[in-house]
Amino acid sequence: MEQLTSIHNQHVKDWKKLQTKKARRQTGTYLLDGWHLVQEASKAGIELLEVVGTAEQLAAHPELEGMANATYEVTEEIMKHITDTVTPQGIAAVVALPDSHRLPAGPLHGAWLFLDRVQDPGNVGTMVRTADAAGFTGVVVGQRSADLFGPKVVRSMQGSQFHLQMFEGDLRKWIDDFKSINAPVYGTQLNPQAKNFRTVDPGDTFALIMGNEGQGMSDDLLSQTTDNLYIPMRGEAESLNVAISAGILMFQLNQNLD
Repeated sequence: MEQLTSIHNQHVKDWKKLQTKKARRQTGTYLLDGWHLVQEASKAGIELLEVVGTAEQLAAHPELEGMANATYEVTEEIMKHITDTVTPQGIAAVVALPDSHRLPAGPLHGAWLFLDRVQDPGNVGTMVRTADAAGFTGVVVGQRSADLFGPKVVRSMQGSQFHLQMFEGDLRKWIDDFKSINAPVYGTQLNPQAKNFRTVDPGDTFALIMGNEGQGMSDDLLSQTTDNLYIPMRGEAESLNVAISAGILMFQLNQNLD
């Protein structure tokens, strides 16, 4: 085990760079911050390339040294520097960045969530985590959405990225792929022509699209969907947070849970 005490060490500089999308893409890695995420990765069979921790945390979790290719003991100052959190937990791990442009594993099946220009990392992470809880199969993030493996999204996902198929891509093509197998694709829209979400029966395979926080879904995607849905509201609020709306819709639509 190597001990590091300076934020100017090259390893520390490399870990710090993983806060940027450019460095994540160049290295093909990203950082997990906190014991829960590291544990979830290990349970999912994800290889821990490097484990970084304070002396106190490494002593509390001695099994980590055997689980990783390399283990580094660092100061609390270094942990704060590389994780960009106010109160880091003292444990982090570097893991491989999934190929989010790969082809899906097997034929399209199950419930899928598509994100159209959702830009708030907390919203993206929360929706991925909710998709996991609602029994969804996968998530596809379209252009101009928050990066799936940015630090804030990763913290919000809480390890759900290890339980779902995760992709980035052109949502127009994904919609066409679903429609080609006669699977419905539902958009979301505050519009009199939209359908009450309780009136549709999607079956086993379908996709749900959630749009931008302020602008909603793009017009070209709305024109491609099978139906567009809305959530009736009894109170005076004009709208719901996109992650709250997604949660309501995902649990309602995907009632075919095992």
